[in-house]
Amino acid sequence: MTTITKLSRQALVFGAMALGACSFNIENPNTPDIIGENPNRSQVASTANGILIATRADVADWALDGAIFGREAYRIDPSDPRFAQELLQGPLDPGSRAFGGDHWAEEYAAIRTANDLLAVIGTATALSAEEQNATSGFARTFQAYNFLIVLDSHSQDSIPIDVGTDVIAPAAPFRSRSDAFAHVANLLDSAATDLAAGGTAFPFSLPGGFSGFNTPATFIQFNRALRARVAVYLGDFTNALTYLAGSFYSPAMPLDRGVYMDFSAGPGDFANPLAIDPQTGENFGHPSLRTQAQLQPSGDLDQRFLDKLVTRPSRSGGTTNTTPPQLISSDLGWIRYPSPNTPIPFIKNEELILLHAEASIGLGDLGTALTDINLVRTTSGGLAPLLAFADQTAAITELLYNKRYSLMYEGGHSWIDYRRYGRTADLKSFDRVGPPPDVIFSTLPIPTAEVLPRE
Repeated sequence: MTTITKLSRQALVFGAMALGACSFNIENPNTPDIIGENPNRSQVASTANGILIATRADVADWALDGAIFGREAYRIDPSDPRFAQELLQGPLDPGSRAFGGDHWAEEYAAIRTANDLLAVIGTATALSAEEQNATSGFARTFQAYNFLIVLDSHSQDSIPIDVGTDVIAPAAPFRSRSDAFAHVANLLDSAATDLAAGGTAFPFSLPGGFSGFNTPATFIQFNRALRARVAVYLGDFTNALTYLAGSFYSPAMPLDRGVYMDFSAGPGDFANPLAIDPQTGENFGHPSLRTQAQLQPSGDLDQRFLDKLVTRPSRSGGTTNTTPPQLISSDLGWIRYPSPNTPIPFIKNEELILLHAEASIGLGDLGTALTDINLVRTTSGGLAPLLAFADQTAAITELLYNKRYSLMYEGGHSWIDYRRYGRTADLKSFDRVGPPPDVIFSTLPIPTAEVLPRE
């Protein structure tokens, strides 16, 4: 069986580019030249754009599914009850690319497209050595980002990482989770080296979501931000602070400053699919976001809740074959993405400040963590500052609360973070009790199409 990690370069590039141009400034997004030896500038630009669009193919879906797994969202869709049954109760179907087997194919498409570019960029005589380095740094950074999504959504101990450009080679072997994380870290570090030698400009344009980070010297700050996220995930807190120092982390800058994936409702482009009517659409906020929200001094709920959710007509769904049926319900609608043109963040300063707090907690520096968390609480949440943390456990509890409300509906952060700290029971307290009961899954299964060729 042909798997996504074995697709041809033609399918990868054409499939990615067919999703739309997204104002990425390329001449022919729907029929790009196939990248080969000694590519010209247009071919390099088209393939770099293909990496972005292959990445974009799963950004919104990952934000939604990650929010469902992390109990930030429901999708109550009468036409497809799997959002309320399979994703909340299981079993997860590894044969379905839309549900249990999701968050794999699109990421590996982007990774393979980047490998195609990396395989030939050194032969591109139309580019200077600096431009070749800048392109390599861009490609490796996005490979690392896509591998990280696969690791975040598939937390079992194996994924393929040796995904080369030889389409007739045997399927890449599964490698341990520790090997895969090391590969992500190495990709980001290699990319940073490339970007540092990348001159003053990329040989292609980046979309508006990269404003302020669209040269090799500024893009490296995005790279270091991702590297800090990886270090925190691995408990490498000392180095996480070093990576944050090289990123765009800044308590003095706006919290929403960051790198974003663009969407557009323009002709031939791809609108943000999470920008649906908050009163009539199928996507709902999880009721726990209201009940767990802290209060501002005025008595209003956490401003982050008020900025991202509104009350709407209640809907119930997720009927099972039990008697009486076990339903989910919500009267919260999302306004997090108010327009089809609203971008989705890859990473933003607000997360970096909270990563700085998390690393400080891990190193026992609760005073620094308190300063970081209070900045986010007061600026973004409108909450009163805290005076102190009783202990490290209390600091982690407050950290997780603030990451949940600051980053909700942006990429599975609650699911990832509460799972890392062994606290998914905190998210489960508002679940249906069944039978069958709701389940907070620790991982998605490896897609069937990836398992069969290796048997």
